[in-house]
Amino acid sequence: MRSFVFLAIVVLLAAAGVPRLLEQAAHRTDASQVSSRAMTVRAEAGGAPAASGRSLTLRPGRNGHFQVDGRVDGRHMEFVIDTGATVIAIPEREAARLGIHPARRDYTAQIKTANGTIRGAPTRLGMVEVGGLILHDVAAVIMPDEALSDNLLGMSFLSRLRRFEVADRRLVMEQ
Repeated sequence: MRSFVFLAIVVLLAAAGVPRLLEQAAHRTDASQVSSRAMTVRAEAGGAPAASGRSLTLRPGRNGHFQVDGRVDGRHMEFVIDTGATVIAIPEREAARLGIHPARRDYTAQIKTANGTIRGAPTRLGMVEVGGLILHDVAAVIMPDEALSDNLLGMSFLSRLRRFEVADRRLVMEQ
C-alpha cells in the first residue's frame, strides 16, 4: 500500500512539472540497477554505515528497508530511501524545523495518494548531506503531515550521484 502511495506521488509530480528533472536524472545515472520499490537505509544493530572517501555503504534494517541519517541545510534529518520518489519529499513539520514555511498558495503540485489527491509545495534545498555525500540545490516537495509520515530521499538526490546500487543486501552510493 505504501509503495502505491509513493508511486502515485511520483506520477503526479512528474505530470505537474518535473519533466526537466527526469531528463536530468536520465543523463546522470543508471537507475535500472536499483529496485523501484521504496527502500529505507538503517545500519544494522551492531554497525554503522561505512563511508570511505565519497562512498557510503548501508545495510538494511530489521524491517528490510534502508534508512539513513542526513543533514539538510545543516539540520539533522532521517530519510527513507525511496527510488520511486521523483524528488525529496518532506512533511510540513520537518520542513518547519528547516525554516521552510510554504504559504497555502505555494501548494501547486497535485499528488494522488491512496487517500485521495493532495497538494504539495515544490521547493529547493540548499544543501543535502548523507554520510559525507553532499549535494547543493536539490529539488524537494513539502507535503501535508497527514499525507507523509517519513522524509523520503528520492531521485532528485540519488540521480545526481555517480552511482548507486543495491547488491548483496547492501546499498552503495558513490559521488
